[in-house]
Amino acid sequence: MKVAVPLAEGKLTLHFGHCQEFAFIDVENNEIKGKEIVVPPPHEPGVLPKWLHDNGVSVVIAGGMGARAIGLLQQNGIDVHTGAPALEPEVLVEQMLKNTLETGQNLCDH
Repeated sequence: MKVAVPLAEGKLTLHFGHCQEFAFIDVENNEIKGKEIVVPPPHEPGVLPKWLHDNGVSVVIAGGMGARAIGLLQQNGIDVHTGAPALEPEVLVEQMLKNTLETGQNLCDH
């Protein structure tokens, strides 16, 4: 499983579509096996879901995102967790694996 977390200054950013980089966290047997920091393509509607899918991402942890982006990610077979706190990506993935990830209101500001 590969989990993508949009980052700003090393922590989850609330601005999914406009983030400057993503952490790709590789998980095997419920353990983190690796992390890669990747620069996404320029923001255009519909580009990120396909790019994430093409990079093997199966889960996105985000603070917030628009309903269209959620739908496009789900159409690409990607599970979406919104309303996550601005923490380091490894912490968020560990919490997700332990079923302790606190998600809440989609924090999308648009």
